[in-house]
Amino acid sequence: MPYACWALTGPALAISSAPLGGGIGLRWWVINATVPMSYRRDDPDAHLTALADQADLRGPGVGLLTGVDVRRTVTCDEAGVRIWATVGLGTPILAAADPDPGADPGRVGTINLVAALPVRLSDAALVNAVATITEAKSQALVELGLRATGTATDAVVVLCPPDGPPEPYGGPRSTWGARLARVAHRTVHDGARPGGPGHAG
Repeated sequence: MPYACWALTGPALAISSAPLGGGIGLRWWVINATVPMSYRRDDPDAHLTALADQADLRGPGVGLLTGVDVRRTVTCDEAGVRIWATVGLGTPILAAADPDPGADPGRVGTINLVAALPVRLSDAALVNAVATITEAKSQALVELGLRATGTATDAVVVLCPPDGPPEPYGGPRSTWGARLARVAHRTVHDGARPGGPGHAG
């Protein structure tokens, strides 16, 4: 199965909810790997580590899994902010709704968003940036006519330089948060449009 790989020229400060390399810390690479919709492994971190070894990636990194073919990744950017997205909507959910007892718990429908900024964010701003991207994703889904906030397996990665004066804010009305929100909104729209990369997955 294909995977997308970002091998960084130097370490980036990252925040992520990914199964490999999640949390906040310095990361040297990101992998977003396609898996079958029937994927059942309970050790995705080990699977992703093996892929990183296969790609000869060194140092700590971030690993994501998706049911979408990563060769159909959507990219948008604005004023130095860029997001790469795989948008799979096979099982959209409302975050606070009771689980559907008839749903297939193994079916994957994942929206993965990898964001990069040219300025350092403080730890608080990194957390805020994840919230901002998630809010923008949910807004896009509502506008697309889906009664959903995302899927049960969505993941976010935000990368920024590890040095320099830290920006204190990442909310949707801050300079960098507003750009993140607009770019995330566009990538989800583009990836989920009928006939688009994530429409069937």
